[in-house]
Amino acid sequence: MEKNLTTGSVPKTVLSFSLPFLLSYFLQTLYGMADLFIIGQFNGVGSTTAVSVGSQVMHMLTVMLVGLAMGSTVMIGQATGAGRRDQVTRAVGNTITLFMALAVALTAGLLLAVKPIVSVMSTPAEAVEGTVSYLTICFVGIPFITAYNIISSIFRGMGDSKSPMYFIAVACGANIALDYLFIGGMGLGPAGAALGTTLAQTISVAVSLAVILKRKTGIALGAGDFRPQRETMRGLLKIGVPVALQDGFIQIAFIVITIIVNKRGLNDAAAVGIVEKIIGILFLVPSSMLQTVSALCAQNIGAGKHDRARLTLGCGCLITIAWGIIAAVVMQLDAEAFIGLFSDSGEVALLGGQYMRGYVWDTILAGIHFCFSGYFCAYGLSGISFFHNSVSIICARIPLSYLASKYFADTLFPMGLASSAGSGVSAAICVGVFLWMGRGKAGMRHGTLSKDVPKAAA
Repeated sequence: MEKNLTTGSVPKTVLSFSLPFLLSYFLQTLYGMADLFIIGQFNGVGSTTAVSVGSQVMHMLTVMLVGLAMGSTVMIGQATGAGRRDQVTRAVGNTITLFMALAVALTAGLLLAVKPIVSVMSTPAEAVEGTVSYLTICFVGIPFITAYNIISSIFRGMGDSKSPMYFIAVACGANIALDYLFIGGMGLGPAGAALGTTLAQTISVAVSLAVILKRKTGIALGAGDFRPQRETMRGLLKIGVPVALQDGFIQIAFIVITIIVNKRGLNDAAAVGIVEKIIGILFLVPSSMLQTVSALCAQNIGAGKHDRARLTLGCGCLITIAWGIIAAVVMQLDAEAFIGLFSDSGEVALLGGQYMRGYVWDTILAGIHFCFSGYFCAYGLSGISFFHNSVSIICARIPLSYLASKYFADTLFPMGLASSAGSGVSAAICVGVFLWMGRGKAGMRHGTLSKDVPKAAA
C-alpha cells in the first residue's frame, strides 16, 4: 500500500499518480448522475426534482468531508516521506477517531434537521415528501460515506491513488444495479435512489476493509493510536477545517449564482444548469491535480525535498494550463454543440453557448489556483486557500455575476466571465503569496505541519 513518491521523474510521478485520481472523480461524477438518470426513466418530475435537491445537499456534505480529509492525507504523507512510521500509525488512528465521532454527530444532527433543510432549499411542494425520504436514508448512511473518505485519505497519503479508484468503481457499479432494482423493479422512487446510494457505499467500504486486511500494509495500530493526541488532532484540523469551510463556501456561492440566474427566466436557468454540468466534467483534471500536488508534495516535504515539491507544483500547473487551453479553444469554436447534447431548445443552446464561452476560461485559472492550493496544504497552510477563495467569492464571483445579470440582460457571456474573474483573483493571490514566501528558501519550511517532521525536513 505504501509507495515512495520522492524519487524518479517528477512528470512521470505526477501523471501516474493523477490518472487514478482523474478516473475516481469521473466515476464519482457518474455515480452522482446515475440516480437522476435512472429515476427519470421510471418516475415523474416530482421524484426527479426530489433526487436533484437531495443530491445537491449530499454533494455539499461530501465535498466538505473530502476537504476535511485533506488534513489526514497531508499528515500521513509528510510522516511517510520522513520515514516516521510511528507518526503514520498515530495519524491513521486519530483520523479514524476524529471522523467516526464526526459521523455520529452529523448523522444525529442532520436527521433532526431534515425538514428544515428541505424548506431552506425552497423545494417545490410536489417534491417535498420525496426529498425528505431521500435525505433521511442518505443521512443514515453518513458513517459509510465518512468511512470511505477516511480509507481513501489514508491510502492517498501513503502514495496509493489506485485503490480508492477501485473502491469508488465498486460503489458506482453497485449503485447503478441497486437503482434499477429499487427504482425500476420495486418502484420505491426517491427512497429507492437513496437506498441504492447508501448500500453501494456500504459495499464499497466492506470491500476496502477486506483489501486492507488482506494486504500487508506495514501499519500495526495499537489502542494508543486511537487515543486523541493534541498535536495530531491539531494538525488534522489545521489543514482540514479551512479546506472543508472553503469547499462549503464555494458550494454556497454556486447556489447564490443559481438563484441570480433563475430570476432571469427558465431558458437562462436551463442554460446555466447545463453549462455547470459540462464545466463539472472539464474540472475533473484541475480537481485531480489539486489532490495529486497535495499528496506528492506532502511526501517530498516530509523527506526534506523542497525543490522537488516546487517542481511538482510546476508540473501540475503546466498540465492544468494545457488542459484548460484545449477546453477553451474547443468551446470557443462550437459550445452550442455540447449544450445541444442536453437540450433540443435553440434558445437554451444560444444562451448556454454565451455562458460557456465566458466561463470556460475558468478551467485555466482555476487549474492554477487548485495546484497552488494543493501545494500550500502540503505545507500545512490551508488557511491561504481559504483566504483566496473567500476573497474571490466575496469580491468578484458573486458581485460581478449580479452586476452582469443586471446590466447585460440579453446575454450570459458577461456572467460567464464573472466566474472566470473570481478564479483570476485566486490565481493572482496564490502566485503573489508563493513569490513572497519564496524570497527565502526556508520560508515555506516553517509551515510544515507536525512538530516531529521539520527535523527530517529541514
